[in-house]
Amino acid sequence: MFSRKLSSRTLLSNLAFSLMFVSCFALAGQASAQTATAVPVARLLGLSNSSSANSRPRRVSNEKAASAGPSLGEATEIERRAFDMTNTVRLQNNLAPLSWDPELCRMARIHSESMVRRGFFSHETPEGLHLKDRAHRVGIAHFQVLGENIAYNQGFDDPGAFTVGRWMLSPGHRANILNPEFRQSAIGVFVAPDGTVYLTQEFIAR
Repeated sequence: MFSRKLSSRTLLSNLAFSLMFVSCFALAGQASAQTATAVPVARLLGLSNSSSANSRPRRVSNEKAASAGPSLGEATEIERRAFDMTNTVRLQNNLAPLSWDPELCRMARIHSESMVRRGFFSHETPEGLHLKDRAHRVGIAHFQVLGENIAYNQGFDDPGAFTVGRWMLSPGHRANILNPEFRQSAIGVFVAPDGTVYLTQEFIAR
């Protein structure tokens, strides 16, 4: 977690959001804003698919054996903060809290690191792997519903909580966080050399 707070004149930050259910919608379009004092702003990516971002995920399944991943106790401070904030929001909306899923954390960390090292920001990898393909690749099996939020930001004291707060302002991301079908979740974070924090949030119902 970053403890140094940048002034409004020197802060350079971006937060980007996107949502992907297992139907793997394509991403297109963006809007941006920047104030004269360079305060944190967000850039939002829209969905080009004609289906609503709030539509229910399609159900899929696979038969590969699952692989172990980090426990909640092994999560980073940013990962734990984002996870705790997600459950706080669910409790405020009369939903059961999500349990931490180590396999999802492993999958999320891999995707966050891949976005940094390979220079892309999407639910689809450069070679064309979609959300369900990435789940299969890391050995996640027997799921009924799978969802994902991604984001990046820079210069915030509490990047995990900030990201969840911004996700809750986006109907699609909010729908993922408040989806009553999901039972488990995890956050995977990777910090770029310039300090930009990439976060991938996975959701699952088995």
